[in-house]
Amino acid sequence: MRLLRIPNYLKIIVMGFLPSAGCAQPSDFDAMVKDLITGDVECVYPDSLPARQPVFLDAREKEEFNVSHIPGAVWVGYDDFDIARTNTFDKDAEIVVYCSVGYRSERIARKLQKEGFTNVTNLYGGIFHWVNQDHEVVDANGKTTRVHTYNAKWSKWLLKGEKVYD
Repeated sequence: MRLLRIPNYLKIIVMGFLPSAGCAQPSDFDAMVKDLITGDVECVYPDSLPARQPVFLDAREKEEFNVSHIPGAVWVGYDDFDIARTNTFDKDAEIVVYCSVGYRSERIARKLQKEGFTNVTNLYGGIFHWVNQDHEVVDANGKTTRVHTYNAKWSKWLLKGEKVYD
């Protein structure tokens, strides 16, 4: 039996398309996000927001929010979401809802739309993508690098920052 010798340049090209063991690649992240969200709510990308100042609503659990959140974000939760937490916002205000990667926030954004909010978007890739794109997060004491990643399995999607989970 003859062995096929593959030139090194082809090995490098092929390896560039394969994910590294245990390390999430950007294309893997995009595939994961696209599998989780339905697209029913328009997505907005982190890099399109710095010049704008929308209202950020955090659709994660309170423990996640306390570890870190986008500066100025308001916690609204997910499991215990209550529309009353949004009573102070104008129904036409630009609202960006986020969670860890976009699944929970898309569902909360849909609820807001059903309640008459007209300018609601979902932050693509959530706080993970936000931090991976070098945007700031804060906690009660100010700027931090910590991000709640839910558990070890989900922490692979956070490529920057300090991973925190129970």
